[in-house]
Amino acid sequence: MVDVTPKEPTHRRALARCKVMMAPETTAKVASNAITKGDVLGAARIAGIQAAKKTPDLIPMCRPLLVGGIHVNFTIGDNFVEVEVQVETVDRTGVEMEALTACTVAALTIYDMCKSADRSMSVGELALWEKTGGSVGTWRRPAL
Repeated sequence: MVDVTPKEPTHRRALARCKVMMAPETTAKVASNAITKGDVLGAARIAGIQAAKKTPDLIPMCRPLLVGGIHVNFTIGDNFVEVEVQVETVDRTGVEMEALTACTVAALTIYDMCKSADRSMSVGELALWEKTGGSVGTWRRPAL
């Protein structure tokens, strides 16, 4: 494990996104809260928050952090639900893995809750979109 002891704690933030692709009928059911398993986005939000907090238990060499804030948001499109997660801390190392893990688990929760309505779903486009803090400073994914 890399020694971060000499580093000074700084405010750090990471933003990750991914998409759950699905049939338009499924996105309509998610939007109207008509999925039989219950509140899809509510469950996915809680799952994402829990996942961010448990990241060091899942990813080898990922160090435990005091996570200051976790925000899980969703955008519903015609044939997808986009998951966006922002994680913040004041620590010696970044929260990129926490944001990416939270994003993935929230997307998998959407998949799990909707699978009886739509077996054709897929999860993809997982990426870090922005990070701030630390010696690198601010990094943003370039627009395509």
